[in-house]
Amino acid sequence: MDTMRDRFIDVSSRLLDEDPRLAVVLADISAAAFGPAQERHPDRVVNVGIREQLLIGAAGGLALTGMRPIAHTFASFLIERPFEQVKLDLTHQGVGAVLVSAAGSYDWPAGGRTHMSPGDVALLDTLPDWTVHVPGHPDEAEQLLRHAVADGDRNVYVRLSAHQNAAPVPVEAGRFSTVRQGSRGVVVAVGPMLDAVLAATEGLDVTVLYAATVRPFDAASLRAATGERADVVLVEPYLAGTSANEAHAALADRPHRVLGLGVPREEHRHYGSIDEHLAAYGLDAASLRERIGTFLW
Repeated sequence: MDTMRDRFIDVSSRLLDEDPRLAVVLADISAAAFGPAQERHPDRVVNVGIREQLLIGAAGGLALTGMRPIAHTFASFLIERPFEQVKLDLTHQGVGAVLVSAAGSYDWPAGGRTHMSPGDVALLDTLPDWTVHVPGHPDEAEQLLRHAVADGDRNVYVRLSAHQNAAPVPVEAGRFSTVRQGSRGVVVAVGPMLDAVLAATEGLDVTVLYAATVRPFDAASLRAATGERADVVLVEPYLAGTSANEAHAALADRPHRVLGLGVPREEHRHYGSIDEHLAAYGLDAASLRERIGTFLW
């Protein structure tokens, strides 16, 4: 199976051939992989080097000229390091770009804290009108990337990860999918957390919703999956509780409880594998089963 990042490079390279309005802006990361596309479109594949503020500034400038830019690097360098430019050069200027990340919260633990970005989605939540896609499989990444590129001039963040599910889910941008139905509570699995959530809830009387788009938050699907009283568990591959306020707002008119599971605020300084980090965060299937069961029962 290819990775989400592999699929992004392949699809974006082909979209450059099809759409003269599209441009790709890089900050060294993945630059070699985009080499053939740059040879075909030297004016629309731009590598600014290790200058992440310029990466976003250049994307904003291209958007001002009517282009549809895709900016790409690791999540910590795409959202956190140049956040002032994201705020000003895109949102404040009223122009849109597609930001496509790699290496999410724990993809490359050996890279250290500089290459981990569990707070990226929460940080974007401080800005208005962003769409955020968190695919869990390369097929979903391709579908959501194509949707993002064609999504007018909106600001869209596509969060890619080496952590992925074994099989894709039929997804519709902006909507949660019902993967399993039950009556004792609702578990919302975001992106690559679906496989672990399904294993954790096997045999439990719960509804499992799958979210490959988290902003805008699909309040209607969450409400439809709950009754007059709602118990909801959010399982997110980034900072725990990132979507808790969205869930509370969706259920504000009915009694409800929300448990947010995800990457803790505390920093884990022993950098192991992805699986070891998931276990340390309590996001492996066994830990999720215990935490979900304790909350719902």
